[in-house]
Amino acid sequence: MDYFIRPLTQEDEPFLWQMLYEAAHLVEEGNLTVQDAKNNPDLAKYVKNWGCKDDSGFIAILESSNQPVGAAWLRLLTGKNKGYGYVDDCTPELAIAILSEYRNQGIGTQLLTNLLAVAKTSYPSISLSSRATNPAFTLYKRFGFKVVDGSEIINRVGGISLKMKIDF
Repeated sequence: MDYFIRPLTQEDEPFLWQMLYEAAHLVEEGNLTVQDAKNNPDLAKYVKNWGCKDDSGFIAILESSNQPVGAAWLRLLTGKNKGYGYVDDCTPELAIAILSEYRNQGIGTQLLTNLLAVAKTSYPSISLSSRATNPAFTLYKRFGFKVVDGSEIINRVGGISLKMKIDF
């Protein structure tokens, strides 16, 4: 499978909504849709009006069909707009997702590699929130993310979520 990675643009916002749906594991919560992610203010803040000054990220696109298959992005969520992975007002939060049929093929690794290379030129650290059962948890650890002590919480579906952070 051949794909290329490029920076996200404002025109990619519709695909980011789909990726947010995947990243938030909404499929595990029953008959929820991408529209449900848009209607959830705690989730919508990660994508709504994508392309603001501090927004950055990358998208993976199949060369053969020009179909996007994954994305990784950062958004600085502060003040009353804090996200699930909030640690401080200087640390943007990471969101990442790959369409299910394209997972475990190195796309997430490549997206994260590109994103971290750019992020370390602008930020002292990056944070994220992850379910403890998320298969990507090992990917985050491999890149150097560490669990933030005392950050474990019960998530929307009754499981454990925690914050992770990488310092540059």
